[in-house]
Amino acid sequence: MSDSEDNVPLAQKFHNDSNSSVRSTSAVDSDEDMPLAAKLSAINNGNAAPQDIAYIKQEPADSSDDELPLAVKLKAGGINRANDASMPLKQEPLDGNDSDSDVPLSTPSSSVESTSKKRKLPKADRQADKLKKRAVKTEKKAVKKENGASSRRGGGRSKADKMDVDVKEEEVKVKVKKQEEEADGDAEDNEHRWWLNQDRDASVKWTTLRHNGVLFPPEYKPHGVPLIYDGKEVVLEPAAEEVATFFAQVLHMDHATNPVFQKNFFSDFLKILGTCKKPTPIKRFDKCDFSRIAEYFEQEKERRKQMSKEELKAIKEEKLAIEEKYAYCMLDGRKEKIGNFRIEPPSLLRGRGAHPKTGCLKSRIMPEQVILNLDADAPVPPPPPGHQWGGIIHDPTVTWLATWKENVNNSTKYVFLAANSSIKGQSDMNKFEKARELKTCIDKIRREYTRDLKSRTLQICQRATAMYLIDRFALRAGNEKGEDEADTVGCCTLRYEHVNLVPPNRVCFDFLGKDSIRYYREVEVDTQVWKNLKSFKASPKKSGDPLFDQLTTATLNRHLSSLMPGLTAKVFRTYNASHTFEKELEKTPRNTSVAEKVLAYNRANREVAVLCNHQRAVPKRHDDQMLRVSNKIKAIKYLRWRAKRELLQLNPKVKKSNPKLVAPESDLEEEWCIEYEDSLIKKEYEKANLKVEKLKEKVKSEGGPAPTDGAVQAILDKAKEYEERVLSERKSGQLEVKRAVTEEKLKEAIAKLSERIVAAKSEMIDKDENKATALSTSKINYIDPRITAAWCRAHDVPLTKMFNATLRDKFRWAMDVDATWKF
Repeated sequence: MSDSEDNVPLAQKFHNDSNSSVRSTSAVDSDEDMPLAAKLSAINNGNAAPQDIAYIKQEPADSSDDELPLAVKLKAGGINRANDASMPLKQEPLDGNDSDSDVPLSTPSSSVESTSKKRKLPKADRQADKLKKRAVKTEKKAVKKENGASSRRGGGRSKADKMDVDVKEEEVKVKVKKQEEEADGDAEDNEHRWWLNQDRDASVKWTTLRHNGVLFPPEYKPHGVPLIYDGKEVVLEPAAEEVATFFAQVLHMDHATNPVFQKNFFSDFLKILGTCKKPTPIKRFDKCDFSRIAEYFEQEKERRKQMSKEELKAIKEEKLAIEEKYAYCMLDGRKEKIGNFRIEPPSLLRGRGAHPKTGCLKSRIMPEQVILNLDADAPVPPPPPGHQWGGIIHDPTVTWLATWKENVNNSTKYVFLAANSSIKGQSDMNKFEKARELKTCIDKIRREYTRDLKSRTLQICQRATAMYLIDRFALRAGNEKGEDEADTVGCCTLRYEHVNLVPPNRVCFDFLGKDSIRYYREVEVDTQVWKNLKSFKASPKKSGDPLFDQLTTATLNRHLSSLMPGLTAKVFRTYNASHTFEKELEKTPRNTSVAEKVLAYNRANREVAVLCNHQRAVPKRHDDQMLRVSNKIKAIKYLRWRAKRELLQLNPKVKKSNPKLVAPESDLEEEWCIEYEDSLIKKEYEKANLKVEKLKEKVKSEGGPAPTDGAVQAILDKAKEYEERVLSERKSGQLEVKRAVTEEKLKEAIAKLSERIVAAKSEMIDKDENKATALSTSKINYIDPRITAAWCRAHDVPLTKMFNATLRDKFRWAMDVDATWKF
């Protein structure tokens, strides 16, 4: 690729690739499509995989059928739904009727039929069986190799050799058995594929639920460092010292200079001081100096950095041992991970944006405030010594395990299962299915509210206008706020000053949205909507008055649910986000690199983030990141420049036969190249010195003699040789070409380096375009993950580039769709 091509904007490249065909891939396991006759033959010969035997052989009448596949159980009539806790209860369809035409995944009947026909195990089981086979094969090869070596050494094996081989074979068996048990355990953890069987009552979330309660933070340990007040040391009692420490720990943050934060903190600090036995002279915040406490914690931070790996590992293992007890629960007989099992420690509320209560003290939560949710027969976990639980309930219609109220906002907190749990997965899937259901009636709803925009009834007219704004611009509905809450608004709570009208049909929205993030947007609306908003702002309304004074979020959602069961304003937001994303992905260029496709994906994601107002402040190190990527591109171009020069030295004729291949790097200045080469020389010496230090440490730890001067000098000489070669090439203008290098290898290297340059440029564009946009929120909460999975399959993009391991685990239910799936 020539340098001129490198500088063509990627957006231009995308528009040149609009008529390519769709490609799709599918992964096929090696043995899942084996004919049944072949499997029967393998069983007779003793070579069959365990899962094939489980499917084909009949179990004795008195044996347990817990491990039998679902298809076999149903066919044999061996499942009693009333007694089998692992079988979910029946669930009604989302729309309240028996039709399943809109359900994208397999229904219970179809999944059973498919399993019965194909004799196919879940993916986790197949992977576990492959691991077993691979382990056996590897170990047998090792033993066979050892036996062959023994035979070659002596022409035969002695009695001692035979005993040694027998021991090795026994070790192999033990090792293989251990790997099989681990593989079985992994398969067992992953075999609950609830999305293949959604036959469950939606109101009942679980049958049995058992857990060990919640993990409370440790008690505060006083450090004894005094607070400086008016130039004098003041030793505080533990309760007051803890609160003073909270403020000292944010001295390096913007919170410490926030007047609201300071005021709220000091007000609560004085209350705590008032409960102390010993009076203190502290009366004014401006006379308090928390720097001594802050310095103490900086020293502690440095001390932890100096800990050895063994010490850090011991601390980590001790922490994990404590948390292990609370990290999992038993849900319907299955072990599932709990999400937020830790009670939040006391601290100062930081809040987001201009929160009016920022700096307030969040008190320590006590067991007496915590209510646990368990099944009726579950043992109640013991509370911390000297305490008792606030209550025990048995409610299978809710999914939380524990709840309490915090003191600052009086809000209720819950402990839920982890994001990758079956309950959370079902909730996510139902949310996106509800959005897909809206797709079937969105046209009808839009016709209705468009008609109501002209209604003479003010309440209906305001409702229709709000629905238009929520549908077209993904506004949140909004809720009423108290005086002690942040002044954030949504569509239904917009005020006079939040909307400015520009004739003939432009509207400027300017207000604080969720998390106090400013929503500023100028849009064009239908003429009737503009007229309605003008009438809603008409006199006698003034600044501070509600725009939709005849509408509340509750009345709006009640109307929406009459149009479609379960429809709320939030469903519109999910639908529009997913629909917009899918439409934007249609612009993905074909027959291009993965990096360019990823860029197109992120651009589609950004469109959704802008639609949903998922903004963020530009990172402080953004400019440094851009400079680093720019230097990375130049470094790759430097390597390509060297490869081109080597190619010209091997074959000067290539300049005439293929001038583009060896075109000069136009934006690679000679001065930059010299500086870069000097930095490479410096790195070579640093690596050599580091290698010498590691060699000395290794010899010292093993108790051997110190390395000789010759060994050390040999390492340093390699760096010296590299420096001399670079300087010689710079002086002569000729590169030192290795003997093994050929013309074909150099051409291949140039092509690969060109691909790396395209990928790095895509990364740079991506970082710059997304500097003020938060992509993760819409990807996690508003975009149906099945769209991503289908897009990856259709465009041959690894799913790992779009979803990290956490998201792939969270959205396991969405990973099975094919390339043709549509939202």
